[in-house]
Amino acid sequence: MTQENFDELLQFFKVLGNESRLRILGLLANGERSVGELAAALDVKEPTVSHHLGMMKELGLVTVRAEGNVRIYQLDTKVLERMNRNIFSQDNLATLVDDTSENAQEQKVLKIYLEGSRIKEIPYRYQKRLVVLKWLVNQLEMDVRYTEADLSARLKEYHPDYAALRRYLVETGLMQREKGVYWRV
Repeated sequence: MTQENFDELLQFFKVLGNESRLRILGLLANGERSVGELAAALDVKEPTVSHHLGMMKELGLVTVRAEGNVRIYQLDTKVLERMNRNIFSQDNLATLVDDTSENAQEQKVLKIYLEGSRIKEIPYRYQKRLVVLKWLVNQLEMDVRYTEADLSARLKEYHPDYAALRRYLVETGLMQREKGVYWRV
């Protein structure tokens, strides 16, 4: 997500993080309204509504047109559609999380449970064990079918309890087994 999109997203939530502005948005979604009509519907003073509308206008959520001395506001759905397409996409939202923090946690777990290329102990906690198992499965070739004896011999290189490792790899879905043959998924 670009910094510009991030700033727009942040401003969007700041503006709509207010009950009155959300209610104004809902009213305008049902049709255009004047400041007086909005104030009456919300039971607040017109200057308060004007203040809220100003913030929403700055974000581009509302447009205004003059009708004599009265200003008529309407919701600009094109802005919401553009934001939905450009900012609220799953890929863009996924970039909000710093992926390095997850990677740093995994590295910390591996540092605790690995000694060189050997597993010191198999973690008891599932999340930590999964990190170690993901590391372990990456030590195996992707397109190779292992007999149980071959896989056991390979796993024994990493930890003496190869049977538990073999079972955990299948249970977590990192490997599959059929008729004594194992392969990476």
